[in-house]
Amino acid sequence: MIRLVLVLCFSAITLFGAPQPQAPTIPTVDLTLSAPTEPEDLVTTLNIVVILTLLVLAPSLILMATSFARILIVFSFLRTAMGTQQSPPTQLLVSFALILTMFIMEPVAKEGYEIGVKPYIAKEISYDEAFLRTSQPFKDFMIRNTRPKDLALFYRIRNLENPQTAQDVPLTIALPAFIISEMKTAFQIGFLLYLPFLVIDMVISSILMAMGMMMLPPTMISLPFKILIFILVDGFNLLTMNLVQSFR
Repeated sequence: MIRLVLVLCFSAITLFGAPQPQAPTIPTVDLTLSAPTEPEDLVTTLNIVVILTLLVLAPSLILMATSFARILIVFSFLRTAMGTQQSPPTQLLVSFALILTMFIMEPVAKEGYEIGVKPYIAKEISYDEAFLRTSQPFKDFMIRNTRPKDLALFYRIRNLENPQTAQDVPLTIALPAFIISEMKTAFQIGFLLYLPFLVIDMVISSILMAMGMMMLPPTMISLPFKILIFILVDGFNLLTMNLVQSFR
């Protein structure tokens, strides 16, 4: 009986043919570039390029338009003046500078959101007006913390007339002037930070020379005293408070 069934199955397969496996179909990807046929196509392409460019440059522009640069430079000067090499680590300094930046810039960001982003989300204003309103608090912050001399420098470079009010200063001039002013202020604070630690180094060097220990590196002896004095005067509290208060 089993043989009969096998013979019948074999005969059916022979007569009707076994189903052939189908080859898998691979989807094709078209990577050809074609010239835009309509003006709307070109505008759409340019908008995509602009958006991608802003996404790449936005973090740097945002950090340069805030208090981040001054705070990071000052803490880097502090680490160098104390001679602690890589302590605190650079990653910790950058993170702390970001936290302080968010603390300082919170009122400015809230104002920009209330007058620019919120009305735009509610479809009350256009995109151009929303951008101007949102960037206005940041521009005011930059101008308040920028020296008039630095603003005048870029006006002379562009051969432009002096603005009548702060509202007349374009963002393309306020941003580079603010960066130069921030670096100048940070270097001034760094110089003041160096002075007390320099005095400690000079005192330790004089003591070692008087004791005849000329082969002993003065930095090895002065480093613990620098750390001790900085802790006793509550240096981090003083430095953080003055840094935050230095922004108008």
